[in-house]
Amino acid sequence: MNLADINSIKKLLSSQGFSFKKSLGQNFLINGEVCPAMAEAACDDNTGVLEIGPGIGVLTEQLSKRAKKVVAIELDSRLEKLLKITLADCKNVEIIFGDAMKLDLKKIIEEHFGDCDRVSVCANLPYYITSPIVMMLLENKLPIDNITVMVQLEAAERLCAEVGTRDAGAVTAAVTYYAEKEILFDVGRESFLPSPNVDSAVIQLKIRKEPAVKVNDEKKFFRLVKACFAQRRKTLVNTVSNTMGVDKTALRTALSDIGLEETVRGEQLTMEQLAALSDRI
Repeated sequence: MNLADINSIKKLLSSQGFSFKKSLGQNFLINGEVCPAMAEAACDDNTGVLEIGPGIGVLTEQLSKRAKKVVAIELDSRLEKLLKITLADCKNVEIIFGDAMKLDLKKIIEEHFGDCDRVSVCANLPYYITSPIVMMLLENKLPIDNITVMVQLEAAERLCAEVGTRDAGAVTAAVTYYAEKEILFDVGRESFLPSPNVDSAVIQLKIRKEPAVKVNDEKKFFRLVKACFAQRRKTLVNTVSNTMGVDKTALRTALSDIGLEETVRGEQLTMEQLAALSDRI
């Protein structure tokens, strides 16, 4: 079966009485060029791949052809019958039904990928859960080499923006702390069934061996990052004071110590400046 052929997919879905759930953000890839390109970027024949949200298995099939082993986590148990059909020939694939946000992914990796040289994550993520999934993967410090995911184009640009520019946000700084980031290629909305109202992009996050910046207190650093972007139109002194309860005089002194004016906004700080400020407050 050609999983990139829209007529074949529609026929299959109809035969199984499957209907899309908007609440799950289900948009299945039907572009025959996208999934092979994602799979090539994510793995080789010595890689174990953890896929999140296989859908009907279009990306899973391509990963199966290139990876040593694939474990796909699917939230929607209604897809079980469909996946047995679409992945019938993929002998190195195992499907786990459950919520990736709640499962013990570290344990899954240990149990399934012990004979693999490396492990990567690959996924076509529902738009509504992009940032939570990405941050969960990074914050849990899983033993993975890279994360290759399809996300909404706007989210891709935000995640991969330069920290200190207007396009960046708190999640940009968090992602930069843990990984080297890159937009690999754009994907038009017509590549999905049903077609969403926005375009997408594939990004890759290569996990750093060491964080991008050194900080004395990691939790305080991330609290500061969130505070800096909580009220973007306000000065850093006001928003950090309001959000973290830090004395304004102390903030002004800390900013002066690292060569910044007290009128600076949080969104203007680079990773190095954020780290330096975190260590001084």
